[in-house]
Amino acid sequence: MKAAPQGTARRAEIVAAAARLFDERGYHATSMDDIAAAVGIKKPTLYHHVQSKTQIVIWIHDELVHDLTDRLEQRVADKLPRAEILLRVMDDILGLLETRPGHLRVYFEHHREIPGEEGRVAREMRDRYTETVRQLIEEGAAAGEFRVENPGLTTFAFFGMCNWAYQWYRPGGPLTHQVIARYFWQIFMSGIATGPEVLEGHADRLDV
Repeated sequence: MKAAPQGTARRAEIVAAAARLFDERGYHATSMDDIAAAVGIKKPTLYHHVQSKTQIVIWIHDELVHDLTDRLEQRVADKLPRAEILLRVMDDILGLLETRPGHLRVYFEHHREIPGEEGRVAREMRDRYTETVRQLIEEGAAAGEFRVENPGLTTFAFFGMCNWAYQWYRPGGPLTHQVIARYFWQIFMSGIATGPEVLEGHADRLDV
């Protein structure tokens, strides 16, 4: 295997150190001095590789969103069952809690800080990923695989189940990300009521 170019290796080192600090201290509490110290270089040397914390956020965001989107679109192209794709999407997101927790926090909390044209591109990539999942749910409903009345709202519920996990999940606990992903998926696909009689009359009590 060829060694990575020095610039690529240093960028990966900077991103990993910054993501860890952002996760531990918070984005705004982390300075470029902190990042330089974590990498083991001087601040002027750091600026030789990266312009600002915002650029690091852009790198982290683009890396994650392209990775997640590529995986999702490949499964769609391979015509995997829709229910299985949804399970794997949950596993993808929750898996990052073990492999790249700091990256995931940046992805969820700081994407709005990406400015200008790069911010527009970032939003388009996130929307593309979300829309692909929404289409899967809508197609599954049309095919009689899912019981869904509102695909858009169902998509928000789907992502809401796993996107918040970065706030409470800690690697090394009794449950792996695979176990949590399957548990969430089972709740999403089947609900928690034991039968329709449990639901009768309750939804009508909401003033909607």
